[in-house]
Amino acid sequence: MNRTLKALVVVCLTMTLIDLVWLGLVANDLYNDMLGPLRAKETVVVAAAAFYVQYVAILVFWAVLPTVDVKSAAKRGLGLGWVAYATFEFTNWAVIEGWPAALVPIDIAWGMVLTSVVATLGRLAAGPAPE
Repeated sequence: MNRTLKALVVVCLTMTLIDLVWLGLVANDLYNDMLGPLRAKETVVVAAAAFYVQYVAILVFWAVLPTVDVKSAAKRGLGLGWVAYATFEFTNWAVIEGWPAALVPIDIAWGMVLTSVVATLGRLAAGPAPE
């Protein structure tokens, strides 16, 4: 299996698994309490899939494959997590009446940790770049 395919598989699986554990188990009550009626009753699967497909692609082709080592992948993942999750949170806080300010740093921190961990695992799976 080539390194691109290895990275894609590991990033996709770990991103999905870790985020589902966070959203479904660890932070479910937190989101229910903080978002209340703002939270959708049902997940819009098309929107979620569109996010994950583009996020996995960006993560693999910007933070995993071009990096020289695992530490660089982790740093790029951290930065990408900041950009993606801060954009989402700051935008929601700015334009959605009642968006909880306390959720902003929690979600941004989660996005940074998640993306950094997934980038690290993807880079480990991909192995060294060919010389």
